[in-house]
Amino acid sequence: MKWENVRRNWYKFSRNKLSIVGLLVVLIILFLVIFAPLITSHPEAVTKYVNFSEAKKPPSLSYPFGTDIYGRDTLTRTIYGFRISLLMSVVVLLISVPIGVILGLVAGYFGKWVENLIMRITDIFLSVPTLILALALLTILPRNLVTTMIAVSLVWWTWYCRLVYGLVTSIKSEFYIQANELIGEGKSSILFKEILPNCLSVIITKMTLDVGAIILLGSSLSFVGLGAQPPTADLGGMIADGVVYLPDMWWMAVFPSIALVTIVLGFNLLGDGIYDMFSLGEA
Repeated sequence: MKWENVRRNWYKFSRNKLSIVGLLVVLIILFLVIFAPLITSHPEAVTKYVNFSEAKKPPSLSYPFGTDIYGRDTLTRTIYGFRISLLMSVVVLLISVPIGVILGLVAGYFGKWVENLIMRITDIFLSVPTLILALALLTILPRNLVTTMIAVSLVWWTWYCRLVYGLVTSIKSEFYIQANELIGEGKSSILFKEILPNCLSVIITKMTLDVGAIILLGSSLSFVGLGAQPPTADLGGMIADGVVYLPDMWWMAVFPSIALVTIVLGFNLLGDGIYDMFSLGEA
């Protein structure tokens, strides 16, 4: 039965050919990220390494993406930039999703003053653009990758709180939920055994789509100097360094930009496929 479910879900997912493209892109990027030390020929490029004799070289066989002003291999730094982008998205989701889901469950199920308190705080956060709010937090925090991930997590939970709250307010009126309440099942059991499982498909879909959004946000913060700091290889920081030297040293900005678009597009296409899979399953 489980194998049949896997086959059925794969069929629904694969109906969208762009989703397959997204999956392949994500798998290739994951391969590069995991085996980066083995497949990069210039690992010193992600350290404080400086080699001015190799600086400002255009794309060639030795340096397919060229080198930057310090002689560091742009291809190596781009691959390691994928690592930073994925690390940030994973950490942000691991922090923000549990917070948002739990608060959304509590607000949606218990209602009354608990709902008003949680949802009004959520509305205040959502009333300010995410980038602006993250920028405001980072102006009072040290500038490094850890604080960037914390700042983004502190503003990202609200989306999951609002999402789960809406789902819970609909699900809790279902007959089977009311029946469990009548037979005396505990509220925590109803929340986590009955209601939460019915929210998981939507939560998982949003998480997949959010990977690209978080990567873009993190790169935007790095672009303005509030994200990962040098010599850390970060796509946003590499683009910021490269635009200064356009158009002469175009490769410094163009290749990291293409990499950023590729990883965001890959996860968005994958997320669309997962959304279609769950939607078709519910239909």
